[in-house]
Formats: sequence, structure tokens, C-alpha cells
Amino acid sequence: MYFKRYRMEISLAGRSLAPSRVPDGYRFERWNPALLDAFAEAKYQSFRGAIDVNVFPCLGELDGCRRLMLEIARKPGFLPETTWLLTCGRSSKLPEYCGTVQGIRDASGLGAIQNLGIAPEHRNGGLGTILLFHALQGFRHAGISRVYLEVTAQNEGALRLYRRVGFVTVKTVYKTVEHVYS
Repeated sequence: MYFKRYRMEISLAGRSLAPSRVPDGYRFERWNPALLDAFAEAKYQSFRGAIDVNVFPCLGELDGCRRLMLEIARKPGFLPETTWLLTCGRSSKLPEYCGTVQGIRDASGLGAIQNLGIAPEHRNGGLGTILLFHALQGFRHAGISRVYLEVTAQNEGALRLYRRVGFVTVKTVYKTVEHVYS
């Protein structure tokens, strides 16, 4: 079986990257290696049960998300300024890890967004857009003017977000998978 995915790109030149106001109770944390487990938890909460688990099974397991986060952070092109954790502290209990994004500079000098995700119960409130703008500002700060990502074609919410922000599809790719998770 295979999954259709789109490579989408955006040019940051001349583009306003001012994110909206962060809703009450939410906070953005910059990358800090001490927060690796929190980043992994946010990644797991955002992707478990999602279609992307079929393409990247590690996203469906907390340990897999931790290994993936560690792998991304160890890449030569890892960009801490593009890597964010979204927390929610609306209740009196410990903060909830509810969103994350990471970025790298690839070998050709382009920015690459890795695993932008918002936990299902926090979606549809503009948090994905704000998280994306935080990452894009980080790429600009790192001197990168063109950024890309890949998204599964069936992930309609993500596609709407990326298109609304200005990403355009530049290529269609097919990812072969051995097992489809339900």
C-alpha cells in the first residue's frame, strides 16, 4: 500500500510572519534539551491515531516519538530557533503538552519543517498557525529564505493550514507502507 504525500514550499522573502495573539492559558517554549521528553509527549499527543502513523509508525508510540525527537535534535542542520513546544496550563494540574514543531536546514540550505502537530482537543483554534509562524520566524532568523515540508494528501486540515499561510505544492510523492494502522 502507498500514501500520497505533497512536498510544499514557501518563500519567506517579503512575507509577514507576525503570529496571532496566543490564547489565554497557552504558552510557547523554545527548544531546550531538558524538555526532550515534553517535546516527545507533545508529538505523541498530536500524532497518535492520526493518518501519519501509517507513514511513520514511530509517531504512534511515545518511545518512538522520543527517539524521533532525539534523532532530529542530533541532525547536523537542527535549528533550535525553529523548534517549539506548545503547552496548555488552563487547569490547576501540570501543564499539558499539546503541540510541537521542529526545523532543520537541509544539505542544500533550505529549511525543512519536521512534524508540526497539535493535539486533537486543541485543534481548530488557530494554534497550528501560530506554531507554524513561530517556526517560520526561526528560519528567517537563521537566514533561510525558502522552507519546505511534506504532508500526507489525506490530511485535509494540515493542507488547508499550509495553503492559507502561502505554501504551494511543488511535487507529489508516494510513500510505500507495509502495514496500515486503523
